Amino acid sequence: MAYYELIKNFDRIRDYMREFYLYGFKSRNEYTRKSARSYDDERRRVESWLGDYMSFRQTPEGKNVFLSIDSRVSQHNPLYAAWKTKSFTDGDITLHFILFDILRDPDTALTLSELSDRIDEYLSGFEEPKMFDESTIRKKLNEYAEEGIILREKRGKTLYYRRAGYAQLPDADVLDFFSEAAPCGVVGSFLLDKTPPHADRFAFKHHYITAAMDSEIICSLFTAMGEKRTVEMQVIQRRSDRTTESQVVPLRIRVSVQSGRQYLLAYVPRLGRITSFRTDNIISVRPGEPCEQFDTHRRELDRMIPRLWGISMPVSADQPPEHISFTVEYGYHESHIHRRLEREKRCGTVEKLSENSSRFSADVYDTLEMLPWIRTFICRITAFECSNREVEARFREDLLRMYRMYGLEGGEGE
Repeated sequence: MAYYELIKNFDRIRDYMREFYLYGFKSRNEYTRKSARSYDDERRRVESWLGDYMSFRQTPEGKNVFLSIDSRVSQHNPLYAAWKTKSFTDGDITLHFILFDILRDPDTALTLSELSDRIDEYLSGFEEPKMFDESTIRKKLNEYAEEGIILREKRGKTLYYRRAGYAQLPDADVLDFFSEAAPCGVVGSFLLDKTPPHADRFAFKHHYITAAMDSEIICSLFTAMGEKRTVEMQVIQRRSDRTTESQVVPLRIRVSVQSGRQYLLAYVPRLGRITSFRTDNIISVRPGEPCEQFDTHRRELDRMIPRLWGISMPVSADQPPEHISFTVEYGYHESHIHRRLEREKRCGTVEKLSENSSRFSADVYDTLEMLPWIRTFICRITAFECSNREVEARFREDLLRMYRMYGLEGGEGE
């Protein structure tokens, strides 16, 4: 069977691109989930979309293919191309263009029978026309009505169909920013395809493109939130490669400013508490039943957010926060250190002690989450305190190990 560029199921290509080009860098011989033939077909498919960004290196295990994208040059996420290649049947594409040509005027409203007659007339000029029965036409119209591009209106007992009016596109600068910075930015990318050529005004120092692969998952979660319902999720455990089913009430999406990863915060009835899920570990989302307690769970989460540094949730609603503080000293010409603390403090507070020193303080549920960020100030920290003694001991032990590693004097003392 010949390789085909378009795809029917996005889940497969999402998994492939994530495993190979975002995390794995696996060679052909290392990929064991599918056959070697499947590997070759999927690789060629991705190359057809992203050939300009693909590189490879030769290793003893074989040829490793990966994506190499310079955000200084590429101002738009190239991974969105995968969302614009879904396959379709000859009948789908034929009926699509015929319907919207017949209903090109938003003021034209026709019944199913009238549309069926117009379509037969439309196709009568072909030698071997493809015919569509009323059942097929009705299903296609209902599909478009669900998407909001066809409107249904009842006049007496008769149902009429007409196309929705033309929407005014947002400003191109708005779409440029939205498509690269917002969850479900692929929506902005589709709209950008309809705008005239224009100058790009944005460049991103940290361009987190991998979130594009989770757009469908995020969209399903946002829909469930808007409808205040539960969802059934299939989640993969990366370390064990095991999948589990979870029923949850999706409440909010949080995005890491350090890695660009997206997380779902959701109430899990089985656990009786709110917890977090990485969206790139969510394989599928199916809508469940309406949740009468949705607003209660959302209020509980909103009460917790001022005490969240990242996505580590408290075990119980009455868990007390932990206090942490540290003091940094800097030179007379290093006022940017204080400004950086102000910029990155999140839910903490910053106090300027003197012209050359500042103190950061915070009360959060999990101080361990903060250590990677605090370590970036490690050469300037003159005081450190934490109500969680285990976290404080870990921080000090990390310092001692560093002293020993570099053979610094005083490595055994404070």
